[in-house]
Amino acid sequence: MEKRDDPVNNSYMQNRELSWLRFNERVLQEAQDPEVPLFERLKFVSIFSNNLDEFFMIRVGSIFDLYAENGAAVIDNKSGMTVKEQLKVIYKAVRTLYLQRDMTYTEIRRLMKEQGIHHLALSDITEMENEYLKEYFSRYILPVLSPQIVDNHHPFPFIPNKKPYIALHLENKNKAYLGLIPVPSTVPELIFFPGEEIRFVPSVKIISEYSDFVFNMYAIKDKNIFYVTRNADISMEDQDIDLIEDFRSVMKKLLKKRKSLEIVRVEFEKKISGWLKDALCSKLNVEQEQILISRTPISMNFDSLIAGIIDEKQKRNYYYKPFQPQPSPEISAHESVIAQVCRKDIVLSYPYESMEPFLRMIKESAEDSSVVSIKITIYRLAQRAKLVEYLCAAAENGKEVVVLIELRARFDEQNNIDWSVRLEEAGCRLIYGIGEYKVHSKVCLITRKVFGDYMYITQVGTGNYNEKTTELYTDFSLMTANQEIGRDAANFFKNMTISNLSGEYKHLLVAPNSMKNRIIELIEEETAKKEEGRIAFKVNSITDFEIIEKLKEASCAGVKIDLLVRGICCILPGIEGATENINIISIVGRFLEHSRIFRFGIGVEQKLYISSADIMTRNMQRRVEVVCPIYSEAMKDKINELFDSMFYDTEKARALQKDGTYQRRPENLNRINIQELFIQDAKKRARVLPEPENKIMKRIFPFVIYPFIRVDRVIRKLRKDKTHENRYCQE
Repeated sequence: MEKRDDPVNNSYMQNRELSWLRFNERVLQEAQDPEVPLFERLKFVSIFSNNLDEFFMIRVGSIFDLYAENGAAVIDNKSGMTVKEQLKVIYKAVRTLYLQRDMTYTEIRRLMKEQGIHHLALSDITEMENEYLKEYFSRYILPVLSPQIVDNHHPFPFIPNKKPYIALHLENKNKAYLGLIPVPSTVPELIFFPGEEIRFVPSVKIISEYSDFVFNMYAIKDKNIFYVTRNADISMEDQDIDLIEDFRSVMKKLLKKRKSLEIVRVEFEKKISGWLKDALCSKLNVEQEQILISRTPISMNFDSLIAGIIDEKQKRNYYYKPFQPQPSPEISAHESVIAQVCRKDIVLSYPYESMEPFLRMIKESAEDSSVVSIKITIYRLAQRAKLVEYLCAAAENGKEVVVLIELRARFDEQNNIDWSVRLEEAGCRLIYGIGEYKVHSKVCLITRKVFGDYMYITQVGTGNYNEKTTELYTDFSLMTANQEIGRDAANFFKNMTISNLSGEYKHLLVAPNSMKNRIIELIEEETAKKEEGRIAFKVNSITDFEIIEKLKEASCAGVKIDLLVRGICCILPGIEGATENINIISIVGRFLEHSRIFRFGIGVEQKLYISSADIMTRNMQRRVEVVCPIYSEAMKDKINELFDSMFYDTEKARALQKDGTYQRRPENLNRINIQELFIQDAKKRARVLPEPENKIMKRIFPFVIYPFIRVDRVIRKLRKDKTHENRYCQE
């Protein structure tokens, strides 16, 4: 968004927020798909709801901030809407999505009932079950409740973000009171009835039903369950930060502040009106448009609770067939990963291939006496992380371990703070980002000293070093011994440690200094080829105005452009005189499409890059990102094959239309679910794993330490193969 005086009329662009809502609608469509297993459909409803929560906390929250600062003067540079107009269309669009979610969950609830899994309304429970609930409520819930009325002596309390509350219109001696019951976190989310069938009621419904036991001296005129959503868009700019204060301490303060930011949404579980509505709106300081009604449970994270009491055989029918990431056929389990990477570039494709080779390489480095340092950027980690264990072991073994950990990774701040303490205690050197720029890149550099020379192994990824999400997100991880890329990576880490964002690199494109300009140059090179030009991107989002303009110019020149954009896409295809040559699809399926690929040209002249960056202004101008070229022809072929195959998907792919809507492929086409095909292919490829280089290597391996030998020279000598060429392990 920007301040402008001239009207905006970009017919080939659309508003970012509405595009995101259409993405989340595609997530909800997975919950509506009868081909998706029942509990996976339930999960997609939950993902849709969680996505919407984050959308309100961050995107709507930031728009509220803009409006408070100077709303009238700021308009969207793509749609021409003012901030107020955007808020209006957002709330309108969200109401439609709420109705879709209600219908979707009603159908899922019906299907669960057919399977003997009953999400009961209170009107459905038997007399015996009612007695059970009363007893349960009296013994286990009532003692931990902390109700209150609101009056001069009992001020309206702070309502935490996304915590269930019951609001009541109470009356005593002809005087109205507002009553509140916070639902304690110690109360189970679901209450299951004893018996063979699975029958349950959400505990918040039980507390609401038996609230007359809580306020027994009042008449209850009305009641409703509600949740508030607060702005979570915390900013460093508004903070009075002591320059000598540790950044970790600053982040702890900011996280406390997030909990008390203004309310952007109030959700009720049934329609609300009259005195209760007026009282709550006044106390919460919200307008009518911020109130949303959900007949679907607002807290939807209970599929695992139900699954926990279901028979294992029965459970198999409710989930996708189990799949574990497979061993990569490019990696031998019988040989050092470092040795293998020295001979050739290796690209791992998550989640089809396991992250284990990368973790094994870090573990080898921690124990290898030739390794002098490990440097890594970390954005998100799992709750349990072998990576941290190996990095700590390396530091304890005397290696220099430098960890640039981004403490501002949204909603993972506390987890990263906790891990930073562990790493620091082990002797790792920590860096907490670069000023106002989040470090979002995924780069790891291993430096080895071999016969007096320093040698580099570099890993660059499109996704986080999160061992859990590598089983759920599609990502690429390049491991290379290309010494020029290694020198760039070493230069990158040097610049990060001295807060230099203006470093120059020969091979890596590094934001905010060089990434955007180089991508524009590469687009212009293809534009100059006209009809012979080819551009293809796979990203999560495209929002940057200048890049969109350059893609439009390329399309007008005749360049064929294929875009695979999972989420927000502010460029519209098929607009006459602008984007006729642009084809855009989105895939939402079992795995989250997360890898980023930038491809320019075809054939031997093709330039192929991977990155953790999207085509967003924030990524290219306000974050530290790294774009890495793929030089290995074999790895280019691997990535190209995966990328191109996705455009043949007919089940999960949807094509973006020029009006901003998405359409599925015609039903008469062969049914292709590309993610499922990749799963089957990964299983087949894993059955034929590489053996060690030869029998001689098997014999000598136990007696040598690979980092101390010139692996390629030994292999060539043993094979007497003069044609063997290793571009990356220098003689």
